Amino acid sequence: MRDLRFIGGDLLGRRYAIAGMVLLSLLSLSPLSSANGEEKKGPPAMRVVVDLVRAEPLAQTVPVIGRLVPRRAGVVAARTSGPVDAFLVDVGDVVKPGDIIATLDANTLDWQAKLMQAQTREQSAKVQTASSRVALLKQELDRIKRLKTSSAFSQAALDDKEQEVTIAQSQIAEYRAAMQVARANQELAEIELSRANITAPYGGIVTQRHTEAGAYVNAGDEIISMIAPDTLEIEADVPTQRISAARSGADVIFVLADGVSRTAFVRAVVPDENPLTRTRRVRFTADLPIGTLELAANQSATVYLPLGAPRDVVSVHKDAVLNRGGKTLVFVVGEDGTATMRPVSLNEAVGQRFEVVSGLEVGEQVVIRGNERLRPGQAVDTGLADTSDAS
Repeated sequence: MRDLRFIGGDLLGRRYAIAGMVLLSLLSLSPLSSANGEEKKGPPAMRVVVDLVRAEPLAQTVPVIGRLVPRRAGVVAARTSGPVDAFLVDVGDVVKPGDIIATLDANTLDWQAKLMQAQTREQSAKVQTASSRVALLKQELDRIKRLKTSSAFSQAALDDKEQEVTIAQSQIAEYRAAMQVARANQELAEIELSRANITAPYGGIVTQRHTEAGAYVNAGDEIISMIAPDTLEIEADVPTQRISAARSGADVIFVLADGVSRTAFVRAVVPDENPLTRTRRVRFTADLPIGTLELAANQSATVYLPLGAPRDVVSVHKDAVLNRGGKTLVFVVGEDGTATMRPVSLNEAVGQRFEVVSGLEVGEQVVIRGNERLRPGQAVDTGLADTSDAS
């Protein structure tokens, strides 16, 4: 019995020894107990987007608040009198030049035109009758003249007949003048009849209806108001001390509600100064995006007037700038592929970029995406952003 216990204990001890050796082997493979004392690895490289610090021209500008104004807008009025028979457009409708807006009751105008036509025909008939009578009188006058060598000739009869011909010819002239008056009245009546259809003088959009069907209107009464949106341009009240920048034909930058910078040019400076604000109205013409942006009269537009000649400046993208602890900082990517935090001094904005006063050089790479979570000295995997149109 004693021998068997010894053998069993010996086997158990061997098992514990093997287990200990395995445990020591696993511990030797753990990074916590490196035999050669290697240093811990840093954080992995972060994927970021970078942009180049570059030199570009800067033109100093001053913003002036303007508005969109149409060159063609106003009231369409009735050109003749009569009751409104029908309205064919409503507010917001688009009309083309010559489209019928409303119609007046043309019954009275139609009969007036017919009456003038009848009077014209009457006077024409009178002219024809008088012409025939003159022809007859001339025949009689010729017969009397042929009797001069005859004993039946009478000088008194000849004189009377000549007088009758003169009177008849005068009547022809009178009837012809009356016929011209009748024709003029006929033309006027037909014009009045044609004006019973009130038409759009130009293409545009109806903004207001001033009357309704059934109302009686006189010539000159307002029917609708309309605007031609394709004639919109910019009008701004420019301070007198800045008026030199608004010379005719000068290019300026303006911004609408969509925030996109566009180019316009000075069309005219109105020579009328406001004595209260000391400003003058300036009109700017631009290729406005009518089909892609909803534009309206009196819509706000910011015009940037140049203050001087452009100058070259060093600029950095706005997205690269961080504000931490009251300092203005950027992450600069070095040649070793690590990001270094660097303080910078900036000036005014140049579109989507800032003018750099100090802290950066042209050609350096700065992080514009991913810089919020970036740590100084961290390795980065860079990709260059396309910011060619950012400014």
